[in-house]
Amino acid sequence: MQVGISIGTSFALDGPDGHRAGVLQALGQARAARRAGLSSLTLGDHHSTGGAGYVQNVPLLGRLAAEWQGQMGCLFILPLWHPVLLAEQVGTLATMTEGPFIVQTGLGAGAAEFAAMGADLQGRGARAEEAFRLVAALLRGETVDSPLFGVKAARVAPLPPQGTEWWMGAGARSSIERVARLGGHWYANADLTPATAARAMDLYREACAAAGRAPGRVPLRRDVFIAEDRGLATRVGDALVASGYRGFEREAVTYGDPSSVAEQLSVYAELGFTDIVIRTMGPLPPELGPGAADRSVELAGDVMSLLA
Repeated sequence: MQVGISIGTSFALDGPDGHRAGVLQALGQARAARRAGLSSLTLGDHHSTGGAGYVQNVPLLGRLAAEWQGQMGCLFILPLWHPVLLAEQVGTLATMTEGPFIVQTGLGAGAAEFAAMGADLQGRGARAEEAFRLVAALLRGETVDSPLFGVKAARVAPLPPQGTEWWMGAGARSSIERVARLGGHWYANADLTPATAARAMDLYREACAAAGRAPGRVPLRRDVFIAEDRGLATRVGDALVASGYRGFEREAVTYGDPSSVAEQLSVYAELGFTDIVIRTMGPLPPELGPGAADRSVELAGDVMSLLA
């Protein structure tokens, strides 16, 4: 099993670094992930976050490409992106990275976020599917048209030198079936527990069989906190869960020392997941010091070795 990282890019504006805090945080975790030898590095996607700090993925990934050696990618909420612009961004970013560029996709769900971008939640599934078709064709060097997006005779360059991998976020049955039908890799949600992950994996295998294809690479997002001291990690993790951490169940997050974290994650390897994509839990208590998140990422390298 491979272990990659999805670097969280939300940040508090009132910290000592102000509006630079998100970039500095991401740089620290990217450097830690490189030291740990993690397998991939990706960033998320949100827009108009109501005044909260959130660093945008495309320019930040271009900066992180100077710090990272290995596979990289971005999440894009497809209904909020014009497909030609998205293809141009991916094509350019892919020239800075090694291996197939990871294009992660999601439908999005926030009404306020959609309204701020002049988009409508209704019909987002159809828009996302058409955007996938267009972007994938553009990145193959094809010329495309789309009445839905008003696109006529579009073509882009540069193209990804080593191609792309599509990791498609899905939770509902219809979304999982769409992933199998379109031929992407299912990117499993971070809120899955071992029990719900098993049921979702069964759905995905059934959908792949119906589409006449094998599952292939199946990554799972996971929120984690790792420390050398298992007791310390447990206290921090328990406190975050008790405070209502992202509305997740306890079984949907993973924390402890490297050996206990590897033991918890091995369940997902047995279910058929090929990659764990970590995100550091937080906010971490100030008494841990400013390097606690970076150290957690470094220790994920030990976890990957134990899962090998």
